[in-house]
Amino acid sequence: MYKPADKDAWKGRIDTQDGELGLRWNQLIQLLDLSRDVPAGSGGIVFLGFCCDEGVRRNQGRVGAAKAPAEIRKAMASFADHLPEEVHLYGGGDVFCPNQKMEEAQVQLGRKVELLLKKGYKPVVMGGGHETAYGHFLGIHKTMQEGERLGIINVDAHFDLRTDKPQPSSGSPFLQMAQELQQKGQEFHYLCVGIQEYGNTRKLFQTAKELGASYIPAQDLDSGVSTAVLKKVQQFLQGVDKVYLSIDLDAFAAAYAPGVSAPTAMGLVPHTVLPVLREIMASGKVVSLDVVELNPLFDLDSRTARLAATLLYHLVQRWV
Repeated sequence: MYKPADKDAWKGRIDTQDGELGLRWNQLIQLLDLSRDVPAGSGGIVFLGFCCDEGVRRNQGRVGAAKAPAEIRKAMASFADHLPEEVHLYGGGDVFCPNQKMEEAQVQLGRKVELLLKKGYKPVVMGGGHETAYGHFLGIHKTMQEGERLGIINVDAHFDLRTDKPQPSSGSPFLQMAQELQQKGQEFHYLCVGIQEYGNTRKLFQTAKELGASYIPAQDLDSGVSTAVLKKVQQFLQGVDKVYLSIDLDAFAAAYAPGVSAPTAMGLVPHTVLPVLREIMASGKVVSLDVVELNPLFDLDSRTARLAATLLYHLVQRWV
């Protein structure tokens, strides 16, 4: 269910003629085997794949996201290095989902995330369908101290608050989180950025309201990021102690993200989202993040994989 990191997965361009000033991410990546004892991390960033799209299948979507982590690595491998010398990048391998055992895979993912956080690393999880989020949350939640408030920010066209009956799916992770927190007497702090009205039923809006969730409609970002949008994000951040950030690529317009299970014809433009992401990262409260729902089977010229990778580049640059 887990495969350690492989250096071949990070092959990319090497500019030997440029020496130390020509380094790229593929030359910086160190390998971590999360099935063994892991040394203390000192804030190092670990890329961990979650090769699962069983939740997408259960949600009647287009499967293929299980192949996404490899494509995101390819798209990141040749990024030029502009990180401070003390920042280390690690390949953490992949968690798999054999025989449609999604719930077991989510538990495994949670254990890896928990391990990384407790050892002082910053996890970057690459899905996988959005079922990735619940497994990711399981790991984060186990590291929270009593009384700490976890803020969950989801950049997504959908609330993903669907029922988990008869079984959970890629459409139910945030409802599962709410239920888990409620069972422990803890508050559910949830902000969804990029909601498309036509992609969410009245029932989902009702569920969001009942849970006290906040959201920013996609149309509020049509003309860029307004002061009102940034204020809403800031107010949310002020009310929590730590943040888990999840980015579903179907939030973005199909012109930028064709390779997803549920393409959004009039979705978000990446440049309009960056100021929101910068605001989130500037809070200093982000403890872990993921990017999900890349489906390489429907991608065009690796457009969506490159979007995922570039978003991660910007996030990592502001996480150090």
